[in-house]
Amino acid sequence: MTSRRLFLSGLVAAPALLRAAPAAAAPRRVTVASLLGEDKPETMVWRHIAEILERTAPGRFDLRIVANAALGGEKEVAEGMRLGSVQASLSTTSSLSSWVPAGQILDLPFLFRDAAHLRRVLDGPLGEELRGLYAAQGFVVLGFINYGARHLLTREPVTTPDGIRGKRIRVIQSPLHTELWSGFGAFPTPIPIPETYNALKSGVVDAMDLTKSAYVGFRLHEVVPCLTETGHIWASGVVAVAGSFWQSLPQEDRAAFAAAAQEGARHFDGLILRDETVSMARAKAEGGQVFRPENLAGWQAGARRVWASLAPKLGGIEKIEAVAGS
Repeated sequence: MTSRRLFLSGLVAAPALLRAAPAAAAPRRVTVASLLGEDKPETMVWRHIAEILERTAPGRFDLRIVANAALGGEKEVAEGMRLGSVQASLSTTSSLSSWVPAGQILDLPFLFRDAAHLRRVLDGPLGEELRGLYAAQGFVVLGFINYGARHLLTREPVTTPDGIRGKRIRVIQSPLHTELWSGFGAFPTPIPIPETYNALKSGVVDAMDLTKSAYVGFRLHEVVPCLTETGHIWASGVVAVAGSFWQSLPQEDRAAFAAAAQEGARHFDGLILRDETVSMARAKAEGGQVFRPENLAGWQAGARRVWASLAPKLGGIEKIEAVAGS
């Protein structure tokens, strides 16, 4: 073909090239932080959410799930979300209490009778109120989750309130948790969850409280083999995204991500129930022991002191009593 013909053929092709559809936009990268490994609900739920998005929003999101607390504990991850370096994560409401103190109402000991009671409250006006408060601090809550009840973990059996007196107990980084265990005469020490195993093993602290799933997830049954089923706090949490990330999404993508996260939250609660059974079977096989609490009235009396102390910051004792009786 002559150069003239090549030139003319190029002119003919040019309009067609100009009319060609633009290349598809690259998937939006989403850095997701998880405290535990691939076999635990905290990571499995994000795999589930990613699978949903592949069906409902194909090619629009690329979830990069960073497991095993590689991005830090809950406080560090929450700070990363506020800064925009982390786009999504689960979090206990306890760990967000530094930014949203009102969320501590969900952590009041012996407030909820069971998981169904907690779910009714989270699906009601209090849940909506808290969503607004979290959003104002940079955490867009797309769903509430239930990690299960928190129980007391110790080296030797501790079944009565007097048994914890004088012991050094690791607490979540929350004023409520500090006040709870101080009221029982223990010495609370805030320690990020990834550091608890070594702190317990080395004797920096003697005890802590945690859910059954995380108890084995962090291998704590190896260093505090006694679990007393106090069930004193139902560990509620959130599926959350960073406010800056959320604001950057077009409405269509927000709708897809929100729907996937809400389905993920429902899926998570089922995963936790199954994982508790598997986790406790493993703990017992590896030397763990389970005890029933004694003097339940004494444990509950300690809880009531926390209710009274925090009531002025949480809307008054009438609000707390209304949640308890709902």
